[in-house]
Amino acid sequence: MEYDFDTELPLRGHHTSKYDGIARFYGTDHPDMIAMWVADMDFAMAKPIRDALKDEIDFGYMGYFTDTSECDAAIADWMENRHGWTIDPRTIRYTHGVIGGYGAAIAAYSQPGDGVIVFSPVYHAFFRQIEAMGRVAVESRLIERDGQYHMDLEALASQLTGSEKVLTFCSPHNPGGRVWSANEIRELAAFCEAHDLLFISDEIHGDMTHEGQNFVPALVAAPQAASRTVILSAASKSFNTAGLETGYMIIPDADVRKRIDAALLDRESSPTRTGIVATQAAYEHCGDWLEAVRSYIFNNFRIFAERMNALPGISVMPMQATYLAWVDFSGTGMDPDEIEDRLLNTAHVATNPGRQFRGGCDTHMRFNLALPRGRLMRALDGIEKAFSDLQ
Repeated sequence: MEYDFDTELPLRGHHTSKYDGIARFYGTDHPDMIAMWVADMDFAMAKPIRDALKDEIDFGYMGYFTDTSECDAAIADWMENRHGWTIDPRTIRYTHGVIGGYGAAIAAYSQPGDGVIVFSPVYHAFFRQIEAMGRVAVESRLIERDGQYHMDLEALASQLTGSEKVLTFCSPHNPGGRVWSANEIRELAAFCEAHDLLFISDEIHGDMTHEGQNFVPALVAAPQAASRTVILSAASKSFNTAGLETGYMIIPDADVRKRIDAALLDRESSPTRTGIVATQAAYEHCGDWLEAVRSYIFNNFRIFAERMNALPGISVMPMQATYLAWVDFSGTGMDPDEIEDRLLNTAHVATNPGRQFRGGCDTHMRFNLALPRGRLMRALDGIEKAFSDLQ
């Protein structure tokens, strides 16, 4: 089946965070601004999802939802068929987005003042959630080697104080796009066992791998860690349903589930009708759409990387997964404010500043490549103009 990812949806004026939120976040909003920041796609969702949502709307009832068994089965089938991971559907819990589940796990396994380990740079909402809950974000900086990030567990062990209760893992990695190997995951699981840490693995980008890359779920790599592991995921990144704010947790261990169930109850977390319907439709009917959109996005990346790497002082980290390119501008000699100013006010491109992800990456920028090819080409033309003095 042919899918159209080239048509440019008129996203301005439709209450989109990505476009209608630019002025509030950046303090400027040129009419030609191209949004490459918020991590959703510029593409229309797949027709089976739209049809399922339309049927639900046409039914006319938007009351509370119960009995997620059909969606549970769809998730379990997807994990089995796509990732070789057999899960018990009864171990699935639904949350208000992935971060809702993240917060519930932290609440269940730590107290204010306790440490929550993060490998930085990493998804900025982790820090926001940890600190909002009165916990301490314990940063373990990733090491860049051979163009990719690597964990340094020896260095992390040396900085532990004993107050750490939870370890956060982002797999595949956002913003670096790294697909971790099974061996790396096993070593990390053993580290959590040795230091008595709850192991939270955010696997929301697991389906968005590049050609030749193999995502390995944490509990496929390290099934022995099931008694202390919580998996976070959602259909939202793969199928562009992020605005429905529906994530899920997979929690194999009964005792861990009991503790997190109590935290979810305290937070009044319950699934939304539209979110469950969309998630089920995505996993049951949209595998072909996902393959097509992945191919389109990774062709975008090839074009983006070639043109960006041609600019002196700018380098793009190879993207093994996600649709988020991580770009290092440090070789330009510019400070972060100048880099951001050139992108916003000359290129008219809105990106995520590297400082949001911490880890000492202030001269990096994250670019969302899930956009029509025409928009991408205009963005690249603008970036080349903004940094033309480097050539």
